[in-house]
Amino acid sequence: MTAISEQSSSNPAGLVGLYRRIIKLPEHIPFSLVQLAARVAVAHVFWQSAQSKLASWPVTLQLFANEYNLPFIDPSIAAPLATTAELTGSVLVFFGLFSRLAALMLLGVVSVIQIFVYPENWAEHLLWASLLLLILTRGAGVFSLDQVAERTLSAPKK
Repeated sequence: MTAISEQSSSNPAGLVGLYRRIIKLPEHIPFSLVQLAARVAVAHVFWQSAQSKLASWPVTLQLFANEYNLPFIDPSIAAPLATTAELTGSVLVFFGLFSRLAALMLLGVVSVIQIFVYPENWAEHLLWASLLLLILTRGAGVFSLDQVAERTLSAPKK
């Protein structure tokens, strides 16, 4: 039997070593870029949704009255609330300002859509919720107004 040295087992050579080094390359991507990409992607979804609502407000009101059928809330109240939440949430998430609060608000929107409006679109809603959960749990990242505010507020007073 041949003994394998400690060094060779932790750092194998050849194809196995090359494979391991290649699959670890993405670990060098800064997490802040992942956070930025998540923010931009999910903000785009909700911005587009709000824009389509605003483009034809009478149609939006009809959708809320006839298709969405939200319980416990009048369509004339639900439509502006949803549109405001999508506009505000998308802008805040995009710029990374009050991003955790905005992500929580948009998670509420996603929950309502999933439960009451389009439950069959669970995979798409899960994708949105995943991005929003990333923002909620890990914050907006270095490239955000939250980070600028944090640096400004925590700067030593002179």
